[in-house]
Amino acid sequence: MTQPPQGAPRSYGVEAAPYDLPSPTTTLKRARSAPYFFLLPAAVLFALFFALPIGYAVWLSFHKVEIKGLGLGKGARSEVWAGLENYASALTDSEFLASALRVLGYGALVVPVMLGLALLFALLLDSERVRGRSFARLAIFLPYAVPGVIAAVLWGFLYLPDVSPFHYLLEKAGLPQPDLMDGGPLYLAMSNIAVWGGTGFNMIVIYTALRALPAEVYEAAKLDGCSELQIALRVKIPMVVPSLVLTFFFSIIATLQVFNEPMTLKPLTNGIPSTWSPLMKVYNDAFTGGNIHAASATAVVLALATFALSFALLRISHRRTAQGASR
Repeated sequence: MTQPPQGAPRSYGVEAAPYDLPSPTTTLKRARSAPYFFLLPAAVLFALFFALPIGYAVWLSFHKVEIKGLGLGKGARSEVWAGLENYASALTDSEFLASALRVLGYGALVVPVMLGLALLFALLLDSERVRGRSFARLAIFLPYAVPGVIAAVLWGFLYLPDVSPFHYLLEKAGLPQPDLMDGGPLYLAMSNIAVWGGTGFNMIVIYTALRALPAEVYEAAKLDGCSELQIALRVKIPMVVPSLVLTFFFSIIATLQVFNEPMTLKPLTNGIPSTWSPLMKVYNDAFTGGNIHAASATAVVLALATFALSFALLRISHRRTAQGASR
């Protein structure tokens, strides 16, 4: 290979153009705008499927349909401003108040039992003496994966006297066969469906918090002579109180919004009215009665009540936590 003469300038082809580095100001602007670019899809979906429907429902709640004459012909029906008329009707509606009382009684049964079982199962799974922990955890959580409508249909047919295997066994044993689809037992029947489906989720939340606790705390308690029961009552439960508060809030919100269970069991019995729960009242007003404006006002009232109750419980819990920390 021929070498260039000594002293001759070396040539490496076409010289590359110098690369212009962005200024520090441009780099800072790009860095600040990058998070908003990634948040844009979520913000668009939130606006389209959450914010806009809520805004439209609020707008409908302040209007009503005014009918002129017989309501026939073009322009006979018009949407006019109603102010707080729909809200006054919702708050004084005896059916809505009765549905709210029924849901409160339903929640008084569901929430304590569901959270109590979730805490018990979480403590048992966290014990060192438990065998088959993975299978037990999956078995307890599995009912939560069943959709609420399917769970209500399954339990509904188990409750029906004509097709229930439990009623058949009770009849063969000569024992009384309770009717769980009417009267007071109906609350127990629907509460059982909610407890069966929701215990697994709450158990996973509490169990995850238990597994996150440092092992040194347990070792120190054992060195002090604490038994498994004492460790559970005096160490584990106080340290997972935030998880208990979280599951309590979730349970309260789910209770106030109960809809699947009574709506699915309604065709199977005459003991469930079409306005058994507040959401059923909203559904009945909007799609059966055709009064979407009154239904929107009732939905807004229910949402505000849920928010106020959750906020009040959160403030009480935060205040007690702050007082405990100060001690």
